[in-house]
Order: sequence, then C-alpha cells, then structure tokens
Amino acid sequence: MPVRSATRTRVTATAAVKAAAAAAAGAALLLLSAPAASAAPHDARHITESVTVDSTGRLAADGTVTLSGTYRCTAAVGAVFVSSSVSQGDSSVEYGIGGTWAVCDGLEHRWVNTGKSSANALKPGAARVEATLMELRPIGGLPLPAFHAIHAQNVTLTEA
Repeated sequence: MPVRSATRTRVTATAAVKAAAAAAAGAALLLLSAPAASAAPHDARHITESVTVDSTGRLAADGTVTLSGTYRCTAAVGAVFVSSSVSQGDSSVEYGIGGTWAVCDGLEHRWVNTGKSSANALKPGAARVEATLMELRPIGGLPLPAFHAIHAQNVTLTEA
C-alpha cells in the first residue's frame, strides 16, 4: 500500500502543478490579448520609429537588386542600420540585400540598399521584402542588437 499512496501523491502533485501552470498560462494570454487602457487612436504625428518599403524594387540584368523605402528613429546610442531581405517563390529562402547607416534624429529619411542574390535566383515579378531598423547597442562592452522597427510587404521587382 505505501507504494500506491506515494504514487497517488505524486500524480496529485503533478496534476496540481499542471493545473497551476495552465491557469498561469491562461492568465498571461488574457493579459496579452487585452487592449491597453492607455491606447490612443493611431496618429502618424506620434510615430517616433518606423521603417517602410517602396512597392517596387529594381532588378538589373546582372542580378543586382535595389530596394528602398523610408525610416524614422530616435534615441539611439549605438550604430543604427536599415537592412533588407527579399524572397520570391519559396518564402523560406531570403536573400540579404545590403545595409544602410541610419541617422536617428526623429526625422524621416530615405534608405536604399543594393546587393545580389546568389546565382541570380531572383526574377522580375512578385516578391516579399522585409526591412529592419536595428541598432547595435553597447551593453556591457558588447554591441547587442536592439530592434527599432521591422516591416515586411509584397513588392514588384522590375527590370532596371
């Protein structure tokens, strides 16, 4: 009998832990899905950090891709860059297309990145571009990434 009671106790303790974990996870989901009490209506004048992607990119005969858009950022202490990547067809394969230094002065600026995909894999037509506004923030002597803004959208690659 002692074995049975030990087993029952362990099952009961395990069930209690699972129930507590489930309750905590449920509470966390409710908190995350609830709208913020101080959420204000969207107003573009209050956006301090953003990155956009132009709806068309250029694709040269030699495979060089040029992507562009705008960015805005503030309060950076490290080096800030706008990086971009493009995918076409198989969305699990992305090609990094250049990087641009960014100035975080609160004003809107243009960015333009140029690069080549491996083996000229890109063709004119529909593509998906992701742009990232990222800072290399010095923390404890190491430059660690701090993301200011990310934006992905469908674009059209046109022959340059």
